Amino acid sequence: MDELLKFPREIRLRDGQGQPTSEEYIIPLNAKKKVLEVLYPFATAPALEEERYDLHEGKKFSVADFKVVREHQMNLLVSPYYYGSGGSVIDWMPAHFGDE
Repeated sequence: MDELLKFPREIRLRDGQGQPTSEEYIIPLNAKKKVLEVLYPFATAPALEEERYDLHEGKKFSVADFKVVREHQMNLLVSPYYYGSGGSVIDWMPAHFGDE
């Protein structure tokens, strides 16, 4: 179980009984770098100015547009396309993947 981050959350999905199943943290731009560094699961977090390619969505995005969602008592680092196609940080590829 991950601790709650100290940012407000917005309910994005509910189950059949109306209970929240997914919440998105509202993270101000001036806190995004720190949040990315803390949650990024690999060696070095990319810069906010970098581009990545979301394998699920098949589109590029600016790292600064990442989202953090809370599901199943976990904080998940995801692409800005998460609610459309489900891309999490493990699906972020270097931007040139989208050039093929």
